[in-house]
Amino acid sequence: MPDSPTPAPAEAEIAALRAEIDRLDDAMHDLLMRRSEVVGRLAGSRAKGSGPPLRPGREAAVLRRLLARHAGPLPRDRLVRIWREIFQASTAIQGAFSAAVYSPDAASAHAALAREHFGPATPMRVHPTPARALAAVSAGEASAAVLPVPSEDGDGVEGAWWARLDVPRLQVVARLPFVARPGEAEALVVAPVAPDPSGQDRSLLLIETEPGAARGRISQALADAGLAVAGLLVTRAEATTRVIAEIDGFLKPGDSRIAALPWSRCTILGAYAVPVAGDAP
Repeated sequence: MPDSPTPAPAEAEIAALRAEIDRLDDAMHDLLMRRSEVVGRLAGSRAKGSGPPLRPGREAAVLRRLLARHAGPLPRDRLVRIWREIFQASTAIQGAFSAAVYSPDAASAHAALAREHFGPATPMRVHPTPARALAAVSAGEASAAVLPVPSEDGDGVEGAWWARLDVPRLQVVARLPFVARPGEAEALVVAPVAPDPSGQDRSLLLIETEPGAARGRISQALADAGLAVAGLLVTRAEATTRVIAEIDGFLKPGDSRIAALPWSRCTILGAYAVPVAGDAP
């Protein structure tokens, strides 16, 4: 019988590279299965207790560590999307998870952010108002709510959801997206758990002060107490002035710096991991 034709050099190189990719796929699959086994043991560990599976601070810390060592042609935002799916699969292993999303329609930017962050397999329900989304979490119908970032032009009857947040039972735990995209929509995640620190965080502090309080005076009082202000949102009404201060760092109840402030009503709304920069355009 005639000898089999010898593959052309280019075909042999392609076949070798595909075989290497197959070996890598098998290795990655093996590691994913091992990781899932460890997550399952963690879910059943008595040391972990009955704590919630939602750990956005730890997830952010893991992503920052991976991004710091990342190299090669795989874009940073693609790496984050891969690991976000791994995180959400791990969350599902530890318990049921669903999201309530405030969105005027299912195709809006906030709905897209929620799907991108929590993954397409996560059950989600769109609600017409922030209050309805929060009510779903309070009633145990959803694990977390995705709501718009507070803004001075969003302080309508439903826009000021943050002023009526049932703290400490519900708290801000994350900011979306984790990979910052200038000019695009952003959202906050509210859940019935305390936020966990990521190592690089910002806290949200709600302050109620007298009507007409000057922005400069508010900023100075925060600085005098030793709080580094990253942002200040001031909304005014006849009876009061409400302020949301974004504070660098992770604030905890009982912080002496909050006690030193000159206002009687100061409430920590939660904290979130500071987003990371995406790929250069």
